[in-house]
Amino acid sequence: MPEHIRVEPVGEAARLLTLARPNKRNALSIALREEVCDALDEIGRDTSVKSVVIRGEGDIFSAGFDLKEFASAAGDPELNAKLWASSDRFHHGLLRFPLPLIAAVNGPALAGGFDLALCCDVRIATTNARFGHPEFTFADVVYSPAHELLGGALARELCLTGRELDANEALARGLVSELVEPEELDAAIVRLTARIARAPREALCNSKKKAVERARIPADRPTLEL
Repeated sequence: MPEHIRVEPVGEAARLLTLARPNKRNALSIALREEVCDALDEIGRDTSVKSVVIRGEGDIFSAGFDLKEFASAAGDPELNAKLWASSDRFHHGLLRFPLPLIAAVNGPALAGGFDLALCCDVRIATTNARFGHPEFTFADVVYSPAHELLGGALARELCLTGRELDANEALARGLVSELVEPEELDAAIVRLTARIARAPREALCNSKKKAVERARIPADRPTLEL
């Protein structure tokens, strides 16, 4: 059984995947990333499912990758290789998931948490959400998904300056499609997944395939080159 995520149904045709490390700000550890990928692989094979929603437990979406693992990996080549292999699988698993993938951003989405939201197809958010790349001061930033969704001008600014977007600017810039109060997020998830469920699964898969192809992000490109 997964230790760091929960998967539960939303209506008859969607699944809600919750990042469940609230005491660690839902940090994306190797173990959590592998559980997310395994869950998405399984859900993707379920012909009754038409969409998947990802959210964080508590009042934060995700603070990004687990920095303690980076510190440990610096002196451990085997762990370092495992960390980046897991990262590659995670990013490409999100980008190439065959069905609509929704980020329900229920608070700060920072660093790798921002990347996670960008790797989804649709983003809805609560009024206390914010987005940013604080890691730009000490690490490479994943750029391609931001460029594909936001355009080069804004993507470069966010990745090269670390400036944060609050919820209202995220809505105005088209990063999120709907903004709700925190207590309204569950209802918004139900509405959005029900709207998607009206479409045939095959049509959704075909449209998602076109979107992936249009993004032109090579499937074999390592995370540090995205």
